[in-house]
Amino acid sequence: MKTIKYNMIFFLSVLLLFSCQEDDVTIGGIIAPTNVTLEATVVGVDEANPNGDGSGFVTLKANATNAISYKFDFGDGISEVSPSGEITHRFSVVGVNTFTVVVNAIGTGGLSSSTSVDVEVFSSFDDPEVKQFLTGGSTRTWYLAASEVAHLGVGGNADIAPDAFWFPSFFAAQPFEKCGIEISNCLCDDELIFTLTADGQLTYQLNNNSGTFFNASHQDIVGQNAGEDACFEFDTSGTSIVSLAPTSIDWETVPDPDFRPRGTVMNFSNDAFMGYYVSSSSYEILEISDTEMYVRTQDGLSPELYWYHKFQTSPAEDSFQSVFTNLVWSDEFNDDGAPDATKWGYDLGAGGWGNQELQTYTNDSKNVIVEDGLLKITAIAENGGYTSARLKSENLSEFTYGRVEVRAKLPAAQGTWPAIWMLGANFDEVGWPNCGEIDIMEQTGQDKSKTSGALHQPDAFAGNAFTNEIANETSTTEFHNYSVEWTTDEIKILVDDTVFLTYANTDSTPFNLDFFMILNVAMGGTLGGTVDPSFVQDSMEIDYVRVYQ
Repeated sequence: MKTIKYNMIFFLSVLLLFSCQEDDVTIGGIIAPTNVTLEATVVGVDEANPNGDGSGFVTLKANATNAISYKFDFGDGISEVSPSGEITHRFSVVGVNTFTVVVNAIGTGGLSSSTSVDVEVFSSFDDPEVKQFLTGGSTRTWYLAASEVAHLGVGGNADIAPDAFWFPSFFAAQPFEKCGIEISNCLCDDELIFTLTADGQLTYQLNNNSGTFFNASHQDIVGQNAGEDACFEFDTSGTSIVSLAPTSIDWETVPDPDFRPRGTVMNFSNDAFMGYYVSSSSYEILEISDTEMYVRTQDGLSPELYWYHKFQTSPAEDSFQSVFTNLVWSDEFNDDGAPDATKWGYDLGAGGWGNQELQTYTNDSKNVIVEDGLLKITAIAENGGYTSARLKSENLSEFTYGRVEVRAKLPAAQGTWPAIWMLGANFDEVGWPNCGEIDIMEQTGQDKSKTSGALHQPDAFAGNAFTNEIANETSTTEFHNYSVEWTTDEIKILVDDTVFLTYANTDSTPFNLDFFMILNVAMGGTLGGTVDPSFVQDSMEIDYVRVYQ
């Protein structure tokens, strides 16, 4: 299924040359291979097993004079190239079957000569239940489970990750992380179609809707290099034959007794792949049911890496239903004037606030006011510096668990750093980051097309915090809902009810005590960056703040 063009035909493209091994075809200095031989050895043959041990493995050895490579067509719909002429292939059709294996010995200029041999081999491996799950008995379409954590992930093999080689320990995508950003949104509309034919053959087609998401290290095939994972137009039309084989991994070495994968491997012909391109056509099924599938594949260029994918039989829905429905606290900002003193206090002063920020916080009405049904926090350039405001609910409204929802429109000016966040109420006692921090919304001063969320705690804070971002092109021109869903087990951060960060909460984290809310607009600093020299003023406008439990 790869769209590879072999540039070895040039002027011979109008002249098709096929020769038997006895021929000696010569065109100038271009010589077709001669004396082509092919030997086949079925693995496990003995007196009791004349057609092999049931593994289906056959070792093939080709040789020819003047050959520089060999292409094998195994007769089961699968082909492979071997420069050495030696290859081992697994025939997976159950039972004793005869396959005609053809080898093309390739010479300089693309001239080739061929020979063939019939191979009779016994294969005993089959997984009818997997075929049923994949196809529903006829044809079934699978989609990326984009709403799940680790719908795309990567981990190491047992050599580099001996204590974590069975799950994506290096990276696990957050819900819809690979769907809303231009460089990767082609991944989420892939359709993976499995069919069980009338004669029991399992086939596969990938409809990538014109775009394939390529790993950064595997883009040579499209003749481009984006320097990062990116989408490219790529032809995935055609049908692949899927052969099943048992796993070669000894899963008994996994220390987690609850992890025991299926043990069935899918091998795709024609270089087919399952959505994300990492130069691999072999996928081990870890889990599968009528509606869900979890697979992993070894990176074709970096065998120390394994990629993980989750799929489901319906397109992923990005709608979200909160478990918290009881409104326990809110500020709708309906009364003009200063913010409600029973709900909000202030942090005041300058000093950089630990982030080299440039502003001085005040409680002056020019920096913070309620009018027209909105809370407006305004950063202003004045007296050679900047003023702004930072509101907090400390000692006024503090709570553990629930849903916080803030509807806001953000400042557009370069250098502004708006934030909607929460801090542990024991901050004065244990300090930061021991108290914990939940950033519901932050935005850098240089890129207003995205917003982010983060969680800071003692073992992961500042630049090492648990964080993620989401595309938000209209953050400065339209109001959006910025939310956190906080339970004993999970913390989810959302924009307009799309989850883009999910964190597993446990008893050992600081996220099981009271927190208070903070609303502010900083200037410059570590995330604000360089302030526009022509900056005069800009505001974050907030329609409401609501807390549900």
